[in-house]
Amino acid sequence: MDLFDHLTATAGSHWTGYIDHEFVRRMGDGSLPAPAFRRYLEQDYLFLIQFARANALAVYKSRTLDDMRAAHKALGAILDVELSLHVRLCAEWGLSPAALEAAEEHPATLAYTRYVLDCGQGGDLLDLHVALAPCVIGYAVIARRLTPSCGAPHPYRDWIMEYAGDAYQGVAMRARSHLDRLAQRHLTQKRAGELEKIFATACRLESDFWQMGLNEPASHA
Repeated sequence: MDLFDHLTATAGSHWTGYIDHEFVRRMGDGSLPAPAFRRYLEQDYLFLIQFARANALAVYKSRTLDDMRAAHKALGAILDVELSLHVRLCAEWGLSPAALEAAEEHPATLAYTRYVLDCGQGGDLLDLHVALAPCVIGYAVIARRLTPSCGAPHPYRDWIMEYAGDAYQGVAMRARSHLDRLAQRHLTQKRAGELEKIFATACRLESDFWQMGLNEPASHA
């Protein structure tokens, strides 16, 4: 069992509640209301900007060139792939990049992104990557689970296939391998409980982020 599998096992209902959230299930079967998805996309764009900062912080926290290169690749994946996907999807609702960047961060967005940044600023590179893992690796897991139900036409096919595609699956695999390499160098029995807590908290905040999309779809109806 690698570190990621261990963390998902110990997170229990926090992990399953995140990857099998109602928002995810309804996105998979196509019944998610378009305004809810739009609300999510708008906030996820802001979310990714903060996650780009977290990966820039990972470069600073790195003590080896390999760690720096891994953080640089992750940063590039956000800036060059995920944000571009959001711009393309949001264009369907008439949302420009300028409008997205000017949007106000929801409390769920603030809570999760600042938690991750705080883990990185107050801890080491392993703390930061454990906090990032539910998002970076979890989205790949979710997309693979949704792919069988994603026949055309499907309103959320582009989102699902982007994260299920080889490019993003490769990002997730590299993140998972990097997490193990960091664990080999820095994980101790004493630290295990704290890392499990970080991961479970990040999963809970991810669930809150999905719920935000369900709770406030009317704001963009």
